[in-house]
Amino acid sequence: MRLGPELSDDPFARLRRHRFGDLLEDLTEEPTLLVSTMFGCVSCYLNGLLVLGLAEKRPPWRGILVPTVKEHHAALQSELPDLVVHSVIGKWLYLPESAASFEESAAELVRLARAGDPRIGVEATLPSRGPRKPAAKPGRKKATARATRRR
Repeated sequence: MRLGPELSDDPFARLRRHRFGDLLEDLTEEPTLLVSTMFGCVSCYLNGLLVLGLAEKRPPWRGILVPTVKEHHAALQSELPDLVVHSVIGKWLYLPESAASFEESAAELVRLARAGDPRIGVEATLPSRGPRKPAAKPGRKKATARATRRR
């Protein structure tokens, strides 16, 4: 698949085109920023950690996903009261677009992520930039215990 100039020339094109991309513009100043897609969202990685996800579908996929661990929920929620536990990915927090202080909270999340706040971000397999490995050739399936007993 050949990428159009908007994707091949600008590594942050996905971020810039996203409805919430302007809120995360400061992330593009980070030399380790990698932008990819995951779960139909735009994913932002800093220093090898998945730090924020932008979702623009229906709630709970409409806002900013905050990859974190449950141990950090209370501290982050006390600092940013509009954060809620994501209803599908319960170990992550979520800033819904409908939040009263959505833009201010998003700016604070970016600030925390850029500062390397240990409460934000999870280790994740970074997207590969190289060609994909060829799929394994289908081989003969091994007989299951149940199939073997029937013989």
